[in-house]
Order: sequence, then structure tokens, then C-alpha cells
Amino acid sequence: MFLTPCFPKGAGPDFVNAAIVCETTRPPAEVLSLLHDVEQSAGRSRRKRWEARVIDLDLLGYGDRVLPDLAGYKAWASLPLDQQMTRAPDEMILPHPRLHERAFVIVPLNDIAPDWRHPVLGVSVAEMYAALSPRVIDEIRPVSQ
Repeated sequence: MFLTPCFPKGAGPDFVNAAIVCETTRPPAEVLSLLHDVEQSAGRSRRKRWEARVIDLDLLGYGDRVLPDLAGYKAWASLPLDQQMTRAPDEMILPHPRLHERAFVIVPLNDIAPDWRHPVLGVSVAEMYAALSPRVIDEIRPVSQ
């Protein structure tokens, strides 16, 4: 687990971020539904995009799947920040359209899945990690156990 600056920066207290890898035969939509159930049971409500929340569970990827398709992924991945803050997709987008831009995702993911390759960008998590600025990596600190 890692202590990371909140996103967007300045919007609240630091976050604790972690990543897991698992195997399942459940389809991606069912996995995401289960994650949302866990969030709700922990007290999360979804009223406003990027609001303060007690828990935020994301499905970052599902093997090499691209959902809903390459065009749909690219449309969300290229969305300007002002639109990212107000719009939410009405269908699942995989892999997460901005995971490669977010150190708070890449650092924990690098600990457990450095060889996973982004199915659209073709780069590994280790390569994404190597591309991060040292300043950004220094802002992310392991949580003491």
C-alpha cells in the first residue's frame, strides 16, 4: 500500500492506494459490479464525479481486453481534463483510459504486475514506471505496516 497525493491535486487529504491481481471466470461487468457493491457497503455513494469518497475501487484492466472497442477506448482516453471531470461513460472502458498517466496507479501496479502490457499502448507497467518523473515517484510513499 502507498500513501499518494489526492487526485485532482489539492482536492482533499492524501489517499492510500494499492493494487491486486486476481484470476476469475466472471465477465468484466460482473467484476466491476462486485467492486461497486464493496464500495457501497463501505459507505460510498456516487453523487458527483471525483467527489471525496471513503473508498474507490477501479477495474484497471482485464487481461488484454479492450472495451467497448478500440474506438470507444480511444475516445475516452483522449477526453480533455475539463470533460473528464464532468462526464462519466455509460459503458465499461478497459483498460482504464488514464491508468498510464497516473503514478498513484502505476507505482502499486509495478509492485505486483510489472510485466502486464497495456493492450492498446503496448507498453509494460515497468516501462510506464520507468517513464515517471523521479519527483512524482518521490511523492508516493509506502504505508508503514
